[in-house]
Amino acid sequence: MTRTICLRLAYEGTRYSGWQMQPGRATVQGALAAAIRAISGEEVVPLGSSRTDAGVHALDQVACFASGKDLAADVWVRALNARLPPDVTVLDGREVPPGFDPTRAAVRKRYRYRIHDAPWRPVLERQLVWRWKSRLDAAAMRAAAEVLVGEHDFTSFETTPSQRLSKVRTIHSLEVSRPPLHDDAPGAEIWIEVEGNGFLYNMVRIIAGSLVMVGSKRRTRDWLAGALAARSRPAAGPTAPPEGLVLVSTTLADSPWQNSPTHSAP
Repeated sequence: MTRTICLRLAYEGTRYSGWQMQPGRATVQGALAAAIRAISGEEVVPLGSSRTDAGVHALDQVACFASGKDLAADVWVRALNARLPPDVTVLDGREVPPGFDPTRAAVRKRYRYRIHDAPWRPVLERQLVWRWKSRLDAAAMRAAAEVLVGEHDFTSFETTPSQRLSKVRTIHSLEVSRPPLHDDAPGAEIWIEVEGNGFLYNMVRIIAGSLVMVGSKRRTRDWLAGALAARSRPAAGPTAPPEGLVLVSTTLADSPWQNSPTHSAP
């Protein structure tokens, strides 16, 4: 009997070279595969809904794998959490039909990019934010971001070279805010939250880097519309560093979770 197990994972990506296995490098996919092997002795390559880059974090990565061991999903959750490293955890697990592909099942993803622009340095969360040393204009960033909402060709916001044939993606929402309640201090950070049906390589980080150019007065609010229309990577802003980015939620079609759980940081 073969069971297909679907998991929701959270991880701090600081010490990982991204999700995908790479020879000689620590990856989240590799850490999960090693934990599965320790439990069942099986050589399994778990599938993930998102290929998070090196240094990027997740609060809701969806992964699945098939196993010949007759273990229920809740047993897998406990066993994996006993063997995974301290910066990776399994939030929940469900058994799904054979052949379930989390990449194809993911119909929406939501990312958050955090920028710390207070006069002081972040201490406890320094590996989770982009430290910007001068105050940014959140209102200008919010106004500039409006042009990116909807279905567009996002060629200007993808790292090149790229093998993706279509650059068209839909951004359902793009919010720029200063969280009023924060462990550091109210307003110490700017959060850029982007939800869409899919993202190009480094797309969210380039959006964040571009919005910071507006917020720092290096570009005008109207500049982003021209960058989008240009369909050329040099037209947009820099790629923001990975540590500020976190995959917040993944919405699945025909989800084994009827109501997605609310997640907090591991």
